[in-house]
Amino acid sequence: MLVYPAIDLLNGQCVRLYKGDYAKSERVANDPLDAAKSFMDEGATHLHTVDLDGAKTGSCVNFSIIEKIANLGLIIQTGGGIRDISRFKMCLDAGVSRVILGSAAVTDRDFLVQALTDFAGHTIVGIDMLDNYVRTSGWIDNAMIDYLSFARDIVKLGTKTIIFTDISRDGTLQGISSEPVQKLRNALPDVELIVAGGVRNLNDIDLLLDLKIDGAICGKSLYSGTLVLADAINRCKHAR
Repeated sequence: MLVYPAIDLLNGQCVRLYKGDYAKSERVANDPLDAAKSFMDEGATHLHTVDLDGAKTGSCVNFSIIEKIANLGLIIQTGGGIRDISRFKMCLDAGVSRVILGSAAVTDRDFLVQALTDFAGHTIVGIDMLDNYVRTSGWIDNAMIDYLSFARDIVKLGTKTIIFTDISRDGTLQGISSEPVQKLRNALPDVELIVAGGVRNLNDIDLLLDLKIDGAICGKSLYSGTLVLADAINRCKHAR
């Protein structure tokens, strides 16, 4: 299992939200580039980045920062406001390895199919779930689609990698809620599944390893000190 430290960007700052609430953003690092470098120093090879402004409005406020981070040498996956193929290509040209489609995967099926067709190895679909329903537009809007049904649908279209976020746990340090993750793993055993939302400490890393998850996104836990990145990476290496 890979560990993905997270850098979420809002108005150029590295922040964490509480359950996706923009009104409860907390600045967690002085500089996003320095944060990325510190993750590298602890052994990170991969990084998860999100443009929160883009996720909410479709704007491109933080792209220059993501581009700079992508040039550090980490394998970057990024999402937030990527709602057409030109923006998708712009991310790849900037050095991003994989692009996450969230809202667009729900609202623009043609775009999703095009991305999966033209950039199969570079496309991730993000499923952001609250109370079993998919959320869009920076987690604000309820798409009224069951997350498991949506997951099955996008896999039929060719999706190979899914990032699943339990919004109710995101930024809370309450630990992973295993039930929805287990249901998704059981429903789609052959899909690369990356999980976010609630990771607090090594116990959650162990839980995800037991559930045969392929990747864990860690944010608040790393910034608050409840999880040491190097320890999480080592735990995953020894579990192979």
